[in-house]
Amino acid sequence: MSDFSTIEEIIQDARDGKMYILVDSEDRENEGDIIIPASLCKPDHINFMATHGRGLICLSISESRASELKLPLMNPDNWKKKTTAFTVSIESSKNITTGISAHDRAETVRAAINPDFKPGDIISPGHIFPLIAWDGGVLTRAGHTEAAVDISRLAGLNDSAVICEIMNDDGTMARVPDLIPYAKKHSLKIGTIQDLIAYRIKNDILIKKIPEKNHQIKNIYSDAFELNIFENTIDGLHHATLHIGDLQSQSSVLTRVHPVQGFDDIIMNYNNPKTKDLHASIDKIKSHGSGIVVLINNPILGDLGQLSQDEKVKYYGLGAQILKNFSITNISVLSNSFSNELDLGIYGLNVSGVEKLS
Repeated sequence: MSDFSTIEEIIQDARDGKMYILVDSEDRENEGDIIIPASLCKPDHINFMATHGRGLICLSISESRASELKLPLMNPDNWKKKTTAFTVSIESSKNITTGISAHDRAETVRAAINPDFKPGDIISPGHIFPLIAWDGGVLTRAGHTEAAVDISRLAGLNDSAVICEIMNDDGTMARVPDLIPYAKKHSLKIGTIQDLIAYRIKNDILIKKIPEKNHQIKNIYSDAFELNIFENTIDGLHHATLHIGDLQSQSSVLTRVHPVQGFDDIIMNYNNPKTKDLHASIDKIKSHGSGIVVLINNPILGDLGQLSQDEKVKYYGLGAQILKNFSITNISVLSNSFSNELDLGIYGLNVSGVEKLS
C-alpha cells in the first residue's frame, strides 16, 4: 500500500473539511504543507498548524480576490519571477482582539474570502499572510499556493486555502521521509503536487483546435502532411500537428512529440540534433505512409533531460491531450532517447514500442 493518497482521496478530504498534506517535487523544495480549504477553516485548524506545523500560516487566494481586496504585493519582482507571491499581511477589522489568536486568525481568513467583505473590512499589517495563486493553478506554477487553491476548487469550494509549512521538532524543514510518519501520526492524507498536475491534465480540457479557416501558415515540411493548429487554454500558446494517412486504422501510430526549436527547425539546421530528429521523423512517417508529429511550442522547452519532473508531466500530458483529438490511444514513439520514466497510461496512452531515428 502506497504512503501517498490519490488526488481523488485528497479532494474528498478537502470537501469533508479535513486537513491534508501536499508535497512538491524533489527538484523543487521537496517540502510538505498542511492545507485546509479556507471556507472550512476553524480555530482548531489554525491551532494545529501553529502547534504541529510550526511554519508560517498563509492564505492562498486567487488573483481576482487579491485584486478585489486591493492587496499589494510585498515584492512585485516575485510575481515576475513566478516565486512565492506574498501580499502585505492582513487582519480583519471586525470581531477580533489582538489578531494573533487561533480564533482571530480564523476570523481574518473568513473575512478575506467573504465576497461581501470589501477592502475596508481588511486592515494591514496583520497576522495572516496572503499568497496569490497564479491563474491556471499548478499548470502555470507548480507551487503549494496554486496546488491548495486547485484542490479547493476541485472540491467545489471557494478557491482559497490556508496553508502552513511543516517543520521538524529540531526546527529543520520536514522532507518526505519525515512527512510520511508525521502524516500517519496525525491521521492526515498526503499527496503530491506532481500527481495533481497529472490529474488536471487528464481531467481538464486544456487544448482546443483552431478552425482550419484561421490558419495563416504554409506547411514548410511537406505538402503530403495535413497541418492542424491547437491552442492551450491555460497560457494561450499555439501548438501544431503534422499527420499523414488514416490514423484511426492503425493498431499503433508512429508518433513524434517534438519541442519546437524555433529558427533551427525552420531553416533545418542539422547542427541542432533535435532539429535533425524532427526531419528524420517526418521522413520516416512519410515512408511508412501514416503517423503524426506533435510540435509543442513552449519557450522553456529544449532538452527534455533538463526539465523538472513537474515540467515533464506537463509536457507529456500536453502531447497526450493533442493526440486524444485524433482518437489515438496506442503509439510507437519515434525517438533516439525516449525513456518511459512517466507512466503515459495515466493520460490514456499506451506505448507499444520505440523506433530509433538513426
